Amino acid sequence: MGLLIVASAIILLVLLISLFKCNPFIAFIIVSILAAIFLGIPIAKVPVAIQKGIGDTLGPLLLVIMCGAMIGKLFAESGAAQRISMAMLNFFGVKYITWALMITGFLLGIPLFYNVGFVMMVPLIFSIVYQVKLPALYVAVPMLAALSVCHGFLPPHPSPAALVNQLNADMGKTLLYGIVVAIPAIILAGPLFATQLKKIDAKPLASFVPIQKDNDAMPSFSISIITALMPVFILLVTSIVPLVVEVSTSLKGVFQFVSDPSMLMFISMLFATWSVGLNAGISFQKVMSIYGDSLKDMLVIIMIIAGAGALKYVFAESGISNELANKFNDMSLPPLFLGWLMAAVIRVAMGSATVAGLTTGGILAPLVAATGTDPNLMVLSIGAGSLFFSHVNDSGFWMFKEYFNLSIADTIRSWSLMETIVSVAGLMGVLLLNAALN
Repeated sequence: MGLLIVASAIILLVLLISLFKCNPFIAFIIVSILAAIFLGIPIAKVPVAIQKGIGDTLGPLLLVIMCGAMIGKLFAESGAAQRISMAMLNFFGVKYITWALMITGFLLGIPLFYNVGFVMMVPLIFSIVYQVKLPALYVAVPMLAALSVCHGFLPPHPSPAALVNQLNADMGKTLLYGIVVAIPAIILAGPLFATQLKKIDAKPLASFVPIQKDNDAMPSFSISIITALMPVFILLVTSIVPLVVEVSTSLKGVFQFVSDPSMLMFISMLFATWSVGLNAGISFQKVMSIYGDSLKDMLVIIMIIAGAGALKYVFAESGISNELANKFNDMSLPPLFLGWLMAAVIRVAMGSATVAGLTTGGILAPLVAATGTDPNLMVLSIGAGSLFFSHVNDSGFWMFKEYFNLSIADTIRSWSLMETIVSVAGLMGVLLLNAALN
């Protein structure tokens, strides 16, 4: 009976969001209340369960997501993103432009959340398209594949960061493993797949071509790269140094402080405030205004994560998560593949990668502990599944279609297939890495 209630809850969630166009946060709360009642939680305790689910989920994540949004917005507004993009183009040249944009997308995908990255980088792609006279999708897909992989695979992006929290994974290890898995996925879905898209006639609108910042108005390439990769640098130092040399107890405490996801992103945000903000000639008041705008942009994602946290807690409090874990444990499917498959099914049904990832993570968290599955790899497996086959129920699908002025059929042939390649390649990478580690 419990399994039927969970299946019904997920179906209702899908219908509310996709068919009735209900706001995802409202849909999550409605489903959480109904699921709690039908799963036997006393009705008087349902509000407490929902509040605790929201609080427990947002507590470890709010600083991570908000600081990440602030860094990304400042990075784009200051011209640091443009500086890296143009420097990579000049270094690689037109012949290897797809590889240049792939690397640029990966570097920028770490500090830029996907929606911010897409909106800020696509106009730069258009300006390059008009300069070099190459097919728009051939130029664009490598960068967008990289942005998508970072969004789905790598903390501190919202879904992977939330999954790290849900599954008790390690942020540093997940990031390192994620980079290893991400590189081949991006190459396959980026430069290699892009060669098949040259004949698709995409005519990006001229109104999207940006006004380029003057060279003197942008931060230097070195400071832009250091700022973009600051979270990675901190995690690498705090993860690798203890493995190489013996560190004192006090230094271990410092490492734990700066590698905590919330403090990591807060420190990175403070550094960005100086490096690509004040140091680049942007006034303190302007930096604060940019930060304020960035926080408004993240409200929808925060609400989705909060709602998913409520449903996750209801499943855990009712005991159904343990029942599900035991059922899945009896299946012949490997846990990592199961995580990918569940996330992929929810993604295709609902459209949202964030909803797919967090819903799957909430259900499978007990399974990870019960089977001894590496939680860092499960984060990546679920993240890969959450990117599977974006189509008409995904806002990213429509953004891509409208920006590149494509038909629905051509959008499926390009965007949807690119996301599918990223997803399947990510799963293969996770399974191979798991075999290598074991």
